Amino acid sequence: MRQAGVLIPLFSIRAPSSWGLGEISDLASFARWASAAGFSVVQLLPVTEASHGQSSPYAALSAFAVDPVYLSLAQVEDFAAIGGEAALPDQDRRALDEVRRAPAVAWQAIRALKQRALQRAFRAFFERECKSDSARAVAMRHWAKEHAFWLDEYALFSALHDDVFGGQPWTSWPEPLRHRHPEALARARAELQERILFRQYVQWQLDLQWHAARQEANQAGVELMGDLPFMVATDSADVWSRPFDFRLDARVGVPPDAFSDTGQDWGLPVYRWDVMEQNGFAWMNERARRGADQYGLYRVDHVVGLYRTYYRPDDGGPAAFIPPQEPAQIANGERVMAILSQGARVIAEDLGTVPDFVRASLTRCGIPGYRILRWERHWHEATQPFRDPSSWPALSVGTTGTHDTESAAEWFDSMPADERQALLALPALAGLRGRGDARFDAGVRDVLLDLVYRSGSDLTLLPFQDAMGSRERVNVPGTVNGHNWTYRMAPSLPELLGDRATSDRLKGLAVAAGRATV
Repeated sequence: MRQAGVLIPLFSIRAPSSWGLGEISDLASFARWASAAGFSVVQLLPVTEASHGQSSPYAALSAFAVDPVYLSLAQVEDFAAIGGEAALPDQDRRALDEVRRAPAVAWQAIRALKQRALQRAFRAFFERECKSDSARAVAMRHWAKEHAFWLDEYALFSALHDDVFGGQPWTSWPEPLRHRHPEALARARAELQERILFRQYVQWQLDLQWHAARQEANQAGVELMGDLPFMVATDSADVWSRPFDFRLDARVGVPPDAFSDTGQDWGLPVYRWDVMEQNGFAWMNERARRGADQYGLYRVDHVVGLYRTYYRPDDGGPAAFIPPQEPAQIANGERVMAILSQGARVIAEDLGTVPDFVRASLTRCGIPGYRILRWERHWHEATQPFRDPSSWPALSVGTTGTHDTESAAEWFDSMPADERQALLALPALAGLRGRGDARFDAGVRDVLLDLVYRSGSDLTLLPFQDAMGSRERVNVPGTVNGHNWTYRMAPSLPELLGDRATSDRLKGLAVAAGRATV
């Protein structure tokens, strides 16, 4: 089945009632717009809780916990019971007005504001529900038991990390807690019982809202697509609670390639594939279960690293791959991808320098990779002509870009003359050839979108900015600044839903390419 999808970070959705960034309850309205525009998939970036001080969704404090910043407080029963927004202190109401008006996501201010509101909502739940052991308290307890694999350790870790040690990484904690002595853990669980319960409560509320939003999206004919980060941060609940699954004496990265003489050092821990295999890949199986519970399909980040993980030892020794040899790499990758494919469709992020054997393996496994228009060229031929998108394989995801690339508008306007000439040589772009060096406009936008819509790929995924023809950027790889990961879409949800011209334009492209019905 041919489908069209749209990529939007959840934090980028703008709604009048949300607190300065997109919230879970906004997904239902966005999905209704997506359906009207001919999209049957809405792809999100990771929504897992980010490491403190980070705005990147790929630096996770937990592989399982949803970031509390995405909770829609207006939908929390206990927040309404204490008066909702009207009952906020004057200072918090002023702060809320500021983050709502802000052109970009003000992460630090929003986190602090929501944390204070969540604590007040939890206090109401604790006093009214927990102390009377109400039906809601029992429901939360049952939910917590179902998610105990990750929730118990995450809640304890967060209580220790934030409330006891003031955000200090677990590697600097006192030895009994750092090395998880059973008596120290038992004492901490007893002393921090209420603080642990607070984290469980917040995750319960997030889960309730998530499933309600996903159901509404599905009813609109839209499936949510997630994004599975390759790794969690060293200072995470997962690495602290399962240190045997990770090497902490080395860092994950990528080897040198045509774009970098030194490669990249991501500073993340390294999977111990041999130990994971011995324990039945328990952690990876739980990630797959959690992913399928939240999404109908998801993108697996840096898929080549699941076949062979490139690492640099902390002692300065030579960098290497694990597993070291190709047969073991193929076996490892296919085993992990089979696990991740349980219950949901999987898409492989196979960009960058990826060995041919990895892409061949993915094809054998029936897992699509990416075809990005600007990079789909015959690089070894003299003029490096573009591959005609109509020849892209059905088992692929066709797109104009990703969250890491500049917009299609910026790409088109900034490309060198020889690249422009090669692009316009594509048969479907004959109508643009006579325009010469004309800049990107609505006409160019729709011709490029139509080119990708009519590609051979069974699924097309358009960044929201490219669908709209705007120029904003989500992230510039290799940079750390105050602009990355703060993009908010210009129109609010009501404005987007009221813009029939845009939804009709996009729906027409999808229908013409056989990706939607009239």
